[in-house]
Amino acid sequence: MSFRIFIKNASIVNEGSVRTGHVVVGHGRIEIVICPAADEPDRERTLARAAEEIERRYAGNFGTVEAGGCLLLPGVIDDHVHFRDPGLTYKADIGSESRAAAAGGVTSYMDMPNCVPMTVTPEALEAKFRRAAEVSRVNYSFYFGATNDNFPLLESLPRLGHRPCGVKLFMGASTGNMLVDRRESLERIFGGTDLLIATHCEDSARIAENTVLFRREYPEERENEAPARLHALIRDEEACYRSSSLAVELAGQYSARLHVLHVTTARELSLFSDGPVAGKQITAEACLAHLLFSEEDYDVLGNRIKCNPSVKALSDREALRNALRTGRIDVVGTDHAPHLLEEKEKSVFRAVSGMPMIQFSLVSMLDLCRAGVLDYPTVVEKMCHAPARLFRIKERGFIRRGYKADLVLVRPEAPWTLRREDVVSKCGWSPLEGHTFHHKVLFTLVNGQLAFRQGHEADDCRGEALQFEA
Repeated sequence: MSFRIFIKNASIVNEGSVRTGHVVVGHGRIEIVICPAADEPDRERTLARAAEEIERRYAGNFGTVEAGGCLLLPGVIDDHVHFRDPGLTYKADIGSESRAAAAGGVTSYMDMPNCVPMTVTPEALEAKFRRAAEVSRVNYSFYFGATNDNFPLLESLPRLGHRPCGVKLFMGASTGNMLVDRRESLERIFGGTDLLIATHCEDSARIAENTVLFRREYPEERENEAPARLHALIRDEEACYRSSSLAVELAGQYSARLHVLHVTTARELSLFSDGPVAGKQITAEACLAHLLFSEEDYDVLGNRIKCNPSVKALSDREALRNALRTGRIDVVGTDHAPHLLEEKEKSVFRAVSGMPMIQFSLVSMLDLCRAGVLDYPTVVEKMCHAPARLFRIKERGFIRRGYKADLVLVRPEAPWTLRREDVVSKCGWSPLEGHTFHHKVLFTLVNGQLAFRQGHEADDCRGEALQFEA
């Protein structure tokens, strides 16, 4: 960009504090950050003088955003999305879902490999990077999918033209038929890569046993009578714990970097440790659905909140929320997984699993702050700082001088109610329809470009492939 943006008097939420300050963006990067401590003498005078100096230095070559009363955050980094591209683009694609991301303040995403064809070869991986370069409004990276047979390829992944963000390992049956269920294959995968291994952990044998059990009660001729909350009993706590504990065991045995995705139960939390993400070998993610919903919500929302692993008990949800505060949960992602409503409006046995969440992840988490569950610095830590640290992403995730200008401006105490026509995702619905949010994303900058602006057309910007430290 040829001009600068001066974001003035914002409440900057960054690295553990909320401070009033100024940020100047130019040429795609953060050029100036002025953020005096709350107890600094003459703080208001310092800010006023700094504003005068910025206006004098860049006279005629900048645009000013008066951000008083608004929150300025680093752009959200979502470590867990399914954009359905290639092969399933009738319900989502990289272009549509990256626009939804920008509308929600998400400036970077990491997309999963269970598309068509699956991202299980270097050629399929490079094809996704090429597609994103053409159409993605925000920054991107992609996981390489592990299978029972492709572990010989893992060693070469760091040397590809585009290094993947990690290796995705389905240690439980889920969408895309990528189950890795041989002990020998698991050991070869955990011992065969220095990349982070991100796991979907559910024990397939336990799920099969539970399905047989409940099919006796609800045979095919009566399956429409089965309540949606049955899903939480089929994909239960035991299924999750068996698989998660095996993943932790293997990571310890092979000193692998393990990231357990969408932890859903209080019992699983015993496998992880409290504290900051820096230096951890084994980390855990919670997803938005499991932080917002509990099994009681099946009675109202039905299969709209059916996902794998399942939404479980209220006590599990509360344990996950508490684990955010202690650091036992390191990262918050969305598992954004669009489907058409007609694919959800079937029996609990046949409805597909997954829901679109990326557009509303940040405002939902900020509303948990309003409810007293979290505070703003914790939300930024889990959605911005920790993903950057965990995946070793270069120059993103923080409001720091010289970093890429991925920023989101949010107005608090700005209530609005979600209507179906507000949904940007291609599938065109959300389980949060009718909910009133109290934070509103005003604009999103991606590499200093306007990727989203409330009520206006945004720039036709393009994101960049994420770069990682060795």
